[in-house]
Amino acid sequence: MRVVLDTNVLVSALIRGGKPRKLLNGLLGSEHELIISESIIEEFSRVAADEKIRNYVNEDDVVAFLQTLIVKATFVPLRSRVRVFNNADDDVLSTAKEGDAELIVTGDRHMLALKRLGRVKILTVEQAISTIKAAR
Repeated sequence: MRVVLDTNVLVSALIRGGKPRKLLNGLLGSEHELIISESIIEEFSRVAADEKIRNYVNEDDVVAFLQTLIVKATFVPLRSRVRVFNNADDDVLSTAKEGDAELIVTGDRHMLALKRLGRVKILTVEQAISTIKAAR
């Protein structure tokens, strides 16, 4: 299964662990594929540099996390733009489209309200874990 994680899920996996980290580790260590784009990495880097986030992790933690993503995820170039929200969430949608993803995982209510982008399902972390388990 090809999956795009929204920045909020990646940040949660970095600082909190729990289900977001379980999902990320499951994607990176299995037959499933984490799809990512330069735009998602750039947004993650901006968010991870915020002082509030740095209360939980240091620079070395962020660098190690990014290195793991860069090595293990599948990068896709964004050749076209999906325009729904007119913000960084459109890059997540575009990454899913360009990466032929089956799932987008997010905690953003406005994205979850879409439910789908074409054939791509938009799910919470918990829903994604259940869906991926069922696909085995």
